[in-house]
Amino acid sequence: MTSPTRFRVMTYNIHRAIGIDRRFRPERVSRIIETYEPDIVLLQEVDEGVPRSRRLDLGRELAASSGYPHVAIGHNVTLRRGRYGNATLSRHPILVERNIDLTIGASKRRGCQHTTIVLDGPAGRTHRLEVFNLHLGLSARERALQATLLSQTRELAALPTNAACLVGGDFNDWRSLLYPFFTGPLQFRSATESTRRGEKTLLTYPSFFPRGPLDRIYYRGPIRLFAAKRCRLRISRVASDHLPIVADFEIR
Repeated sequence: MTSPTRFRVMTYNIHRAIGIDRRFRPERVSRIIETYEPDIVLLQEVDEGVPRSRRLDLGRELAASSGYPHVAIGHNVTLRRGRYGNATLSRHPILVERNIDLTIGASKRRGCQHTTIVLDGPAGRTHRLEVFNLHLGLSARERALQATLLSQTRELAALPTNAACLVGGDFNDWRSLLYPFFTGPLQFRSATESTRRGEKTLLTYPSFFPRGPLDRIYYRGPIRLFAAKRCRLRISRVASDHLPIVADFEIR
């Protein structure tokens, strides 16, 4: 039997690295990432060339400062000066990357970044992991349409259900209305929502007193979940308005 490969994933809406104290402090985000040492980091609200974040290419800055050799950037919103969107940082090679437009009508532009990541396993073996890093809209109707749209894209629709796949990010799904869709027709399992007595749904927003489970990770295929938790570092209560989630998996 082939030995499994373990890996850790973090999803984090970093709020442009502007904390609830209104200070731009990317070093706080780096410290949080470095503390948990995830193999893959899914970031949302990542600026590039925006004055509020010193016109930095924030995704690449965080990748460099936290020691991630591979990074993919997916821009969704264009501002008068600069733009922002999602970023995926990885310790393992990114084979494919594409930004998927999930904008509905005249609503604010939203997107999902798809990457194919090649995980290094034991004895020189590798595993392909399909990763979808998204940020959904603010209304329930908009989110339902976006989830349906994502499920119909060639990246997800053509993917066999037995392929290793993760969908994570800021779902803005306060009432878990998308849970039946992802765990039903799409055959995902949830790493962040309670499914058995004694488990707790991970609340991540607002960071200083979390009441909403906005940030989530779904997974399917030959992946086993070991544990998922929200960040408990004191600095995370001020570094962003969201708390990051960390999940440990193994893939066979």
